[in-house]
Amino acid sequence: MKIGIKVLGCPKNEADCNVLEAILRHRGHEIVKDAKKADVIIIDTCAFIEDAKKEAIDEILTFAQFKSKHNFFLCVKGCLVQRYADELAKEIPEVDAWYGILPPSEVADAVENRVKFLVKDPITVYEESSRCEKGKTFAYIKIADGCDRACTFCSIPAFKGAFKSRTLESIEKEAAELIEQGVKELILVAQDTTAYGVDLYGKPSLPTLLERLNKLEKDFTIRVMYLHPDHLTDEIIEAMLGLEKVLPYLDIPVQHGSDKILKRMGRTKTAEQLLELIEKIRKINPDSAIRTSIIVGFPGETDEDFEQLLNFLQEAKFDRLGCFIYSEEEGTVASQFPEKVPHEVASQRQEEVMLLQSEISEERLKRFLNKKLRILVESSNKNYYIGRSHLDAPEIDGVVLVEKTKRIKPKDFYTVLITSTTEYDLKGVLVE
Repeated sequence: MKIGIKVLGCPKNEADCNVLEAILRHRGHEIVKDAKKADVIIIDTCAFIEDAKKEAIDEILTFAQFKSKHNFFLCVKGCLVQRYADELAKEIPEVDAWYGILPPSEVADAVENRVKFLVKDPITVYEESSRCEKGKTFAYIKIADGCDRACTFCSIPAFKGAFKSRTLESIEKEAAELIEQGVKELILVAQDTTAYGVDLYGKPSLPTLLERLNKLEKDFTIRVMYLHPDHLTDEIIEAMLGLEKVLPYLDIPVQHGSDKILKRMGRTKTAEQLLELIEKIRKINPDSAIRTSIIVGFPGETDEDFEQLLNFLQEAKFDRLGCFIYSEEEGTVASQFPEKVPHEVASQRQEEVMLLQSEISEERLKRFLNKKLRILVESSNKNYYIGRSHLDAPEIDGVVLVEKTKRIKPKDFYTVLITSTTEYDLKGVLVE
């Protein structure tokens, strides 16, 4: 069969679909990019926040309409289906099959056998390996999924279930295979990577995993995403900043800077403790990159709380930051909180945060002027090669623009002298 796969949502979904694609190819199926050529279309969905749900529904309806002109089997899978399967099947009869959160091999079986409906208790982790798309420089590896934390705003545990880790051996095997295929950057993802291994080995085992991956041969780097600030230990920090192949990039979603709001969110660290954590990281490595996520408009967020957030951000000076408007999700503790913040107010606060962050980012990037950085060059345009430094996770952070002073082959590492900066990007020249 000719099969098209559309991935929506987080990198964990991309990791799942990379594995699914590898299984389908191994079974003799062809993966196609053009929907007109497909016998089967698979849409993987997200249900984390309202915007993600709307995006998924819009995409499903688009393919359902497209299906009226082209004959293919339309499957929808993943988080949205796990959460709203019966309603979706009733409201969108044009979809041929609905699959919940299943291991990729089970999805492949269901597709091959034209199963119409398969939703059961979520199975979020598996021992199968992915393959990278030819020519791609990075690949996501899902090391765990589900969550046992008690963040009051998050619906993930309701439809993904308890935190579950993959074995060290299966992750190491997948990493080795991806490196052999030419991947230059392995990106480890989970709902909370600081909890990796607790369920399997009785203790947080991210440092052990990083040490094992760091020993793999060939020239590659490791990036870790989603480090819960309340559980980011000294041992994890030391592994991330002390191992040669692990990029000094710490993705720490603090969510807010007001102690009152942090407590209402179910977080245990205070703003002062978060600042101490940031200071500790920068003391070990001043050039490390610290990324965070912020939520504005959380129930009960007053003007005073927002001012505390702005003051916190001015002091923390995060290298990279994403700011999101609070999304009320049914079944969460926060959905029961009174004192809702009007959307217009939250939207204005989001604009203020991002304006402040643009100034902070521009200031932070200047510390790399006249310094040499190791850049993974991935593509090019008329005037520049385009790459990423340790500061830049793909598709969410900035880039490095490298002047075309000589011909080089993209998809590899190069040393670049940084000559100028913008709000979010670096520019430089190749070093001989």
